[in-house]
Amino acid sequence: MAIPRTVTFVTFDVYGTLIDWDSGAYDAFAREAKRDGFTIERDQLIPLFHSIQAEIQAGSYELYAEVLRRTAVRISEELGWGLEPSRSGFLPDSVQRWPAFREANSTLARFAKQFRTGLISNIDDKLLGQTRRHIPLDFDLVVTAQQVRSYKPDPAHFKECERRVGGKRGWVHISSSYPTDVEPCLRARVPVIWVNRDRATLESGQKKPDAEVTNLREALRLLAGD
Repeated sequence: MAIPRTVTFVTFDVYGTLIDWDSGAYDAFAREAKRDGFTIERDQLIPLFHSIQAEIQAGSYELYAEVLRRTAVRISEELGWGLEPSRSGFLPDSVQRWPAFREANSTLARFAKQFRTGLISNIDDKLLGQTRRHIPLDFDLVVTAQQVRSYKPDPAHFKECERRVGGKRGWVHISSSYPTDVEPCLRARVPVIWVNRDRATLESGQKKPDAEVTNLREALRLLAGD
């Protein structure tokens, strides 16, 4: 698929795309572990944070807050940190403090002047409400894992978005996550822009996205023709 000549609706993944959840999660783990005199290295934590929660999300659906609690317990076991499960709520409690990327709000405001906008996110409604204090744009559409009772890369989010928008015409999705967003969009033939902030290299067999940028400003320039 190519990026459509006329774009009318732009959707965004939230965590990793608009919100710096790596920094937010690391700060939460480091703060909680410090209570026990335990030190966690960021480079060690972040891969575990992504792989373990993806494994949990692949099972039967449960609220994202519970996914995060289970992720915290599993990570502590992997690292040899004796976290009591009763304290695992520190991770979902931290979501309200996860910061937006520096360019996110100013760029989103410019997107909203030219396109209808939406959010498609692997989260529950309550936690997303806390996050939206950091991204106060009035989006035209929001689809969460709680609403469709599944987690991306399951296609339910994108099918629900298509249903609400009334089709795929003029719709472009923007995400930093290749496995949860880019791949299902490519399969569903939804034009997708990959925000490759870390300049990751695709593995053999992975298909190229319709476009690749390193930040949201580049994505806006691509769609707006600036």
